[in-house]
Amino acid sequence: MISVFLYTIVVLIWGSTWLAVKYQIGPVSPEVSVAYRMGSAALLLFLLGLIKGLPFKFALRDHVLMMIQGALLFSLNFFFFYLAAESIITGLIAVICSTASAMTTLLNSLFSRRLPPIQIVFGALLGILGVCLIFSGEVFESQSQRTVVSGFLFAVCGTFCFSMGTIVSSRNRGSGQSTLTSIAWAMTYGTGLLCVLSLVRGNVFNFDPSPSYTLSLVYLSVFGSVIAFTAYFALLKRIRPEQAAYATVLFPVVALTLSTFFESYQWSAVSVFGVVITLLGNLLITWRAA
Repeated sequence: MISVFLYTIVVLIWGSTWLAVKYQIGPVSPEVSVAYRMGSAALLLFLLGLIKGLPFKFALRDHVLMMIQGALLFSLNFFFFYLAAESIITGLIAVICSTASAMTTLLNSLFSRRLPPIQIVFGALLGILGVCLIFSGEVFESQSQRTVVSGFLFAVCGTFCFSMGTIVSSRNRGSGQSTLTSIAWAMTYGTGLLCVLSLVRGNVFNFDPSPSYTLSLVYLSVFGSVIAFTAYFALLKRIRPEQAAYATVLFPVVALTLSTFFESYQWSAVSVFGVVITLLGNLLITWRAA
């Protein structure tokens, strides 16, 4: 029951954060917006850790792993997702992210030097086919095909970082670390990387005081980062990384529903079929692990 509860939290919150990301696009550069999000979330987690009296000291090896976590899960992946949101609707980004379950499984098989089961391969191919169908319609209907393609590639890069981060995070699940404080450290390292990235790209640390930007930032920091990531890492302590990534399967259902109402997403026969195929591929992988 605990795992089901954690899954529900992750799906509902992360499924809705994609729309909130849309309101972050504007005068503030993507890496600066993500730095604000992760930096404020890290401060909240450190504060909660102090209140609960949790340990903040970790071994050097743990800090190295948390640095890698921060780079993959709390900076680069969101940086790519925010770039993608400049070109395509957030519901479609969620569809691509839903393939993280298959991608994580395939990467784990690669690292362990073993062939994945044929059912995993078939499910992954279905997911890829579904995503291609959806974006084929988007490319043909859009007046700026290059922009749609770039958004698609950014979303794929973000999903790859998320999958790699999930695998790295699972390596720490048996070390007895405090989930809350380890996430706080990882987010801090991720924030530092984003600040360096911003300086390299020549972007300033400005702020958009508009209600849409401010409220979406608060939602993304508190719910999308603190609560959802805490629940996600709690899942990683109970189950395998491939299974934890299956929470992404239902992201598109929540995200595309919101995009239909708030981003005027126009459904077509091809896009409906593509979403169904993608979900079937992910559910096939989920069914095997159940």
